[in-house]
Amino acid sequence: MHRQQGFAGENVSTGPSMNFSTRPIDDCSPPGLTEEELDDLRIELLKTEDEIQTLRQVLLAKEKYASDIKRQLGLSPLSNLKQNLSKGWQDVQTSTPYITASATLDDISRSEAYKRTQETFSQVGQVTTAALSSVGMALTRRLAEMRALPLQGPPRHSSTFKSFEEMVGGVKEKVTGGGGGGANTSGFYMS
Repeated sequence: MHRQQGFAGENVSTGPSMNFSTRPIDDCSPPGLTEEELDDLRIELLKTEDEIQTLRQVLLAKEKYASDIKRQLGLSPLSNLKQNLSKGWQDVQTSTPYITASATLDDISRSEAYKRTQETFSQVGQVTTAALSSVGMALTRRLAEMRALPLQGPPRHSSTFKSFEEMVGGVKEKVTGGGGGGANTSGFYMS
């Protein structure tokens, strides 16, 4: 390991170089280059790779220094993330593809086909809500009829009906928040 002077006069320690061999495989040198030119290019490549390594180390040192300053200023990584996300979203919103897509969606939302589809979905939602409401009312009526049956009828004493009564009572208790001291709060009479 040796030390080099980095960017802005900082001393930066450099580790072992991670240069890979730049020699041509099987001496397949490019046509038209002399051995001397190939050697010059190899030396230039090694210098460039060393410079890149030095710059990476300087950048790493600068990032660490900036991180220390941010910590001293009380800036957390979370605030950094928020700023980065905000900037990223702003960049997306000002990008040409986003603006183009947004304009296209505006055009679509103003189209007659979109308006008809929206109205159709709205009507389907209303019809579905009405149908579910009708089913709920019919179920409530049927349960009330079953509750009014005499106690000796088999449906009242079946395990399924008792289980259903307990479930309804539990749901009602949770909704009303009532305790009732263990009393039956379902509205159904247990035998």
